Amino acid sequence: MTRAVVFAYHNVGVRCLQVLLDHGIDVRLVLTHQDNPKETIWFSSVADLARTHGIPVLTPDDPNAPDIVAQVRAAAPDFLFSFYYRLMLKRELLLVPTRGAYNMHGSLLPKYRGRVPVNWAIIHGESETGASLHAMSEKPDRGAIVIQKAVPIGGDDTAQQVFDRITDAAAAALDSALPALVAGSAPHLPQKPGEGSYFGGRKPEDGRIDFGWPALRIHNFVRALTRPYPGAFADVGGRRLVLWRTRRIEAQPPAAAVARARLDATAGEIRLECSGGSALQVLDLEVDSVAVDGADFSRIFGSPIIELA
Repeated sequence: MTRAVVFAYHNVGVRCLQVLLDHGIDVRLVLTHQDNPKETIWFSSVADLARTHGIPVLTPDDPNAPDIVAQVRAAAPDFLFSFYYRLMLKRELLLVPTRGAYNMHGSLLPKYRGRVPVNWAIIHGESETGASLHAMSEKPDRGAIVIQKAVPIGGDDTAQQVFDRITDAAAAALDSALPALVAGSAPHLPQKPGEGSYFGGRKPEDGRIDFGWPALRIHNFVRALTRPYPGAFADVGGRRLVLWRTRRIEAQPPAAAVARARLDATAGEIRLECSGGSALQVLDLEVDSVAVDGADFSRIFGSPIIELA
């Protein structure tokens, strides 16, 4: 029986671990993360799935610590798999499995290497992304690609909607590739060294909106960071505004263009008018953590129109 050690987290981790079990892989050990109490936990638990199947679970702060490496080595894995595990696995761990270490990444490599690739793809207005199963190397997300599955990104899709598609794609990709991996016949297509780029992780404070951006860029930013993520925000008049949902409006005629971005609630709905004549309808707005509609806007700000820096 083929043996594996699995490093996994999030929904991709749950689904891909289940694929291994469905294929009869002997998962000897699962390493995952403790849930962060400061984070919105909207996804399923790898630890719960592993324990349901009687698989030992570790949640180390450092997976590369000598005692953890020793436990992975003691499991004598043929394969090591990483499915949305958040910490880097160093060379000593990658050399443990006798038949290779493989990672599932949430983009069409070499595009969007690094952290939170779904959010970055939406921020940059991509119309497609996907899941890539690739061999692990010391340089992250650089190893040869075994299989990729693409998913579309609609113009109003949120990060969670796209992530749900990627979760399905990741499970399908692993299900398709696993027999060939076990048989030793899976393709390994090298990535071209000069292609692609890395993106870092994002923190809540990275969600600040620049109102000098055109409407489409703001719209993409909002939908990339909307719930269950911390949200796209701005501070206006000493108040914290969070834009959770917007809708694109047809470009305004040149005569209607504003010199500075502004929020306008004179027609009963809230519009974000951007320089250059582009505009968004703001469908879901919070001010200081309270939901606000067009009728509330003037009362809160003392005017139906506020200009934005």
